[in-house]
Amino acid sequence: MSPPDDHPDQPHARIGVLLVNLGTPDAPTAGAVRRYLAEFLSDRRVVEIPPLVWQPILRGVVLRTRPAKSAHAYRQVWTEEGSPLAAITRAQAEALQGAWGEGVLVDHAMRYGRPAIGDRIRALKEAGCDRILIAPLYPQYSAATTATANDMAFAALAAMRWQPAIRTLPAYFDDPDHIAALAASIRDSLARLDFAPDAVFASFHGMPERTLHLGDPYRCQCRKTARLLSEALGMELRVTFQSRFGRAKWLEPATDATLAALPGQGVRKIAIVAPGFAADCLETLEELAIRGRETFLAAGGTDFAYLPCLNATPAGVEMLRKIIGRELAGWVGAA
Repeated sequence: MSPPDDHPDQPHARIGVLLVNLGTPDAPTAGAVRRYLAEFLSDRRVVEIPPLVWQPILRGVVLRTRPAKSAHAYRQVWTEEGSPLAAITRAQAEALQGAWGEGVLVDHAMRYGRPAIGDRIRALKEAGCDRILIAPLYPQYSAATTATANDMAFAALAAMRWQPAIRTLPAYFDDPDHIAALAASIRDSLARLDFAPDAVFASFHGMPERTLHLGDPYRCQCRKTARLLSEALGMELRVTFQSRFGRAKWLEPATDATLAALPGQGVRKIAIVAPGFAADCLETLEELAIRGRETFLAAGGTDFAYLPCLNATPAGVEMLRKIIGRELAGWVGAA
């Protein structure tokens, strides 16, 4: 049956997959970092202090002092393609394009900064996607990461008259395909070293300890990831938490304090991996690979290796294809 003459043109129905990561400033400058941090640190999911208390601190102290320091850190890892996180997330999306056929479009967005989640959801809808899977690339669930990415997606939907159907990717901290890909990557990286580590560490992004008591499963999921990885590798991975900020008590043991103490305990050769990150970024390349190394060597360590994330490697992309593909079940082939 043909549509009536006055029927608006509609593109052929498609499915969208939107990879989402944290975000990055547009440039390694104090001004760009200030804009980024203002958005990031104003998110109530990230900083749970009442705005009347927090905003004067943020505007009066943090945004006056932190941007220049952070901009210097970004300059240490910035590439011709921009920030590593932006470049790698874009590469992951490009590598997955076509993985489920021509009827599935893959795009990427950032929770803070650009490309914005709402903009990319609207673009997918305009391209004919009436079903969209939002895929936050956080293996372990946290309200400050996964939840806020989903919040922004649903906020975009609230402004749309004709909404696409939405699914969200669950945390994949214990997914066998994720553990297998990480284990294979770590084995390969360790085999390339010219020294045998005395210990191997798994450093996860930290969270204020109060988030654990409020019911956030993040710490437990981090520890399960490390346990499953230890079992797969046949070696112990020692867990630490990085990126402390502010005066509140954070999850422990702290990565920086641990690195400073290890040589005094007789541990002088280490390797460190960040299995809570789907892509290398400021927190891995600058905080761990640069500052972490400096801290460890200054304390008396002799050998330090940072082992890269899965990134857009063939193994990393194949893992994403598998876990995302399962969430598309019932959709793929129906568009």
